[in-house]
Amino acid sequence: MTQPSQSLMILIAGPYRSGTNDDPEKMANNLRSLESVALPLYRAGHIPLIGEWLALPLLREAGSKHPGDAIYDEILYPIANRLITRCDAVLRLPGSSKGADEDVRLAQARGLQVFHNLAEVPGCN
Repeated sequence: MTQPSQSLMILIAGPYRSGTNDDPEKMANNLRSLESVALPLYRAGHIPLIGEWLALPLLREAGSKHPGDAIYDEILYPIANRLITRCDAVLRLPGSSKGADEDVRLAQARGLQVFHNLAEVPGCN
């Protein structure tokens, strides 16, 4: 793959909890789906980020017991909102997700690029 002229920090957004009924295995599968595009982004010269990479250790440390508890709500989506202020772009993967839709909305409000597939990302085509 061709290296882009500028490395972008890209937030990968897509379903994590959505559609899982809080089943840990389904949530883990969704995280693996998000992670599946991280290596191609990295190899294209970009810095891939996933909010859950930062949120999950914080949730453990803070004592979250299950998805949707007060600690979960305090950390999971707000970390992505904070990350967007440091990112150059968002890669929105397919699938229903209110959180990912909010990531896109916030990115657009900040004037960031929003990609909808890897082929749109510089260096990944």
